[in-house]
Amino acid sequence: MPAERPTRTCSAILVAAGSSRRMGFDKLAAELAGIPVLRRTLEAFFAAKSIAEVVVVCPEERWELLGGNFPKPVRRVDGGANRQDSVMAGLAALSLGSSLVAVHDGARPLVSPEDIDRCVAAAEQNRAAALARRVTETLKRADSLDFSTEGVSREQLWFMETPQVFEIPLLVDSYNDIVARGLTVTDEVSVMEAAGVRVKLVESTRPNLKITTPADLALAEAILS
Repeated sequence: MPAERPTRTCSAILVAAGSSRRMGFDKLAAELAGIPVLRRTLEAFFAAKSIAEVVVVCPEERWELLGGNFPKPVRRVDGGANRQDSVMAGLAALSLGSSLVAVHDGARPLVSPEDIDRCVAAAEQNRAAALARRVTETLKRADSLDFSTEGVSREQLWFMETPQVFEIPLLVDSYNDIVARGLTVTDEVSVMEAAGVRVKLVESTRPNLKITTPADLALAEAILS
């Protein structure tokens, strides 16, 4: 069921400052059905009713991939040495009129606008929400030589995805606390957990894989086809 449009303004930060070292080439420039990965990700946020503006955290050469012709306000900022530095740079560039922010991986081009809207609506109710997928596969723990030793219960386990949506003052304060404590995190839910804030998980309704390897690119192409 489509989410109701939130009453508060939500901005989006697309994190696209990584080096693509594991890919061997710029994965965000790779084309999916004739459209660069990063532009396809951006298009999902243009289509989401809940998103008022987008800040793209990326170098100049990736910005040029987007080609202009934006139906919503979009601006670029440089990234930092790691993800949290890039997100904080994006936060500093947000419009003063927004009260919520959706942080999304630029390399997740298949996210649906409807799931973005559902996640924003959940954050409006709970202050913090994140798109995620339930673990359905069999899980095993292995020894140091990679031999299976035992099964692991998948009850209440989730694969984390993005967007992850928060009240802006909450995310800013929590990130400032992380920096003051000298901690490094890999996503914004981890920032909230370190601050003792509960995050509502919103189950994704469509594939939302992150392009990390050439195999991921091929799978995304197959899904689009």
